[in-house]
Amino acid sequence: MQTDTFKSIFPLFEAASHETLEWLLAESAERDYPAGRAVLMEDAWGNAVYFILSGWVKVRFLRNQEATTLAVLGNGDFFGEMAILDESPRSTDVIAFTPVRVLSVPAQKFLEFLFKDPQIHHRMLQLMVRRLRKANQRTQLRQQVPAVRIASVLLGLANTYGNKNEAGINIFNIPVADIADLSEVSPEDTAKVLDKLKEKNWVDINTKHQVMTITNEKQMSQLATFR
Repeated sequence: MQTDTFKSIFPLFEAASHETLEWLLAESAERDYPAGRAVLMEDAWGNAVYFILSGWVKVRFLRNQEATTLAVLGNGDFFGEMAILDESPRSTDVIAFTPVRVLSVPAQKFLEFLFKDPQIHHRMLQLMVRRLRKANQRTQLRQQVPAVRIASVLLGLANTYGNKNEAGINIFNIPVADIADLSEVSPEDTAKVLDKLKEKNWVDINTKHQVMTITNEKQMSQLATFR
């Protein structure tokens, strides 16, 4: 992969020098996973960092025989870096929603990459702060009604990973159970809210192509910020 292509997919690393990125890409490997396959198992955290070149994945928390979706990630994002930085075990895995292509970088090489450029260190710290803010926002959302929580989750995914067109903003058609986990709303109430959003023509779902479209971004934004 060319360094310019990598930077266009992962803007976080725009500040990296051409030479540093070339070195990183030379140490990486592209891998493809079919939908439903585990991209990262519970016991593999800390071995590598995975950059999502295309597709959608979910990060699950595992407890006994139950799994809870913690996050949904799309192209341009990455995962596995936290386990490398804090070297702690993980009771989570990552499952492909769709066919996924990732670029994997061995843990030690990723750490070397961070130390090669002070600007990358700074950008990584900025990323950690943004993720902490998102976690705080998610905690605050627990006080809101189900419709606000669900709209916030969907709009957040659309703004981060969506493809904008004349019809609206397209994202993967995330299953109701996963939206329920992300918004901390029961699956039954989640299904009711989604039905209402479809009735209002704020959201459209194409089950054949597994695409959800935010068709009325303005109304969804107002709902997501309702207090």
